[in-house]
Order: sequence, then C-alpha cells, then structure tokens
Amino acid sequence: MGEGGDLADLLAAISACRICRDTPVGRAAKPLPHEPRPVCVASARAPILIAGQAPGTRVHASGKPFTDPSGNRLRDWLGVDEAQFYDSSNFAIVPMGFCFPGLDAKGGDLPPRRECAPAWRAKVMAAMPQIRLVLTIGTYAQAWHLGPLRQKTLTETVRDWRRILQSGEGDFAVLPLPHPSWRNNAWIRKNPWFETELLPELQRRVAALLPESSEM
Repeated sequence: MGEGGDLADLLAAISACRICRDTPVGRAAKPLPHEPRPVCVASARAPILIAGQAPGTRVHASGKPFTDPSGNRLRDWLGVDEAQFYDSSNFAIVPMGFCFPGLDAKGGDLPPRRECAPAWRAKVMAAMPQIRLVLTIGTYAQAWHLGPLRQKTLTETVRDWRRILQSGEGDFAVLPLPHPSWRNNAWIRKNPWFETELLPELQRRVAALLPESSEM
C-alpha cells in the first residue's frame, strides 16, 4: 500500500492473523469455520477513517472492502466515486472485525469476531494519528469509538450526530452512521432527517478533507 515501515509491518501482521480460527475468545466461542482473509485498509495519509463492522461474503471473496451494493450506497452518501473511495490518501477503511465472520441460521452475517478489535484496533488507531474524521458505521463501531456518547439504540445515537461531532472537534470528529445495507431501507424511510440533515453535513466535511487532486 506504499505506507511507512511501521504501518506496513502492522498490516503484514494483520494479514497473517489467525486468532479467530486458532484461539477463539469469548463465552462459547467457536473457531472461524473457514480460512481467515483479513480485510484492512489502514493508511498513514488518509484524513478520513471508515469504521465498519466486518466483511460480508462478497468482500471475503474479493479481499477489497465494500465491493457490494452497500459500498455503492456508502459512496453515494459520501459524495465520492470509486477512484476517490479506494485511494488510500483519502480513506482508511478499518472494520471492527477484519474477517468474514460467517452466516447465521437465517443467512445473515454474524457479528464481528470478538477476538479482532481487542487484538488490533488500538494499534491501528495509534498508527494513524493524521485521521481527522471517523465515520462509525453500525453499533459495533459506535460502541468502540463513542464510549459514553453512544445511546441505547442506533437510531438515538445517529440522531445525536450533532452533539457527537462537536464533542470530538479538538482531536478528530466522529460521525455515526447506519449501515448502508438495503436491509436499512425502511430505517432510512422512517428517519428522513438522515438524508436531509446528516448527509449534507457528511458530504461537506468529506469534500473539505479530500485533497484538491481528488476532487471530482
């Protein structure tokens, strides 16, 4: 990825990680049933961090984050194209779980593996001190990055986006988002303020942070 030595070494260690398969953690934890394929785009240059949940089946197959309809919607939310999105001088993309966790009995994605964030997240964040905006997608990322600012439900947390943004202006700002999955279409319809109030502010901040060379 063209990053500095320390971050390159960290990414190499993440790529080789197999703790969810070999040393599962947590009550009644089971080993990951397939070969891990960590997906993590950390960057020493990007001003924006996308903190998602975990890769799905398509991302597990491609090895590239958000190569699915959710990614198309997220790029629309951000107001960027694919070239801008996958430019590591613009965005770091670091989910809470680096590997596809598998599917539940109903065919939905399981939660991010519990082993991943405690093992790696603090190290990755420390290696990216230049980050100025963190986009927390879903409850798992919000629980880690927001701490006591997180509300009881995702809706309450995202609705409180203005106060959350203001609380982090001194270091880096954090903006909570729902997951861009089609499963959240009903949520978006029920919460029109998300598209009319939050998304314009998101796009304004993203545009302000992107280098001029990447502007559309």
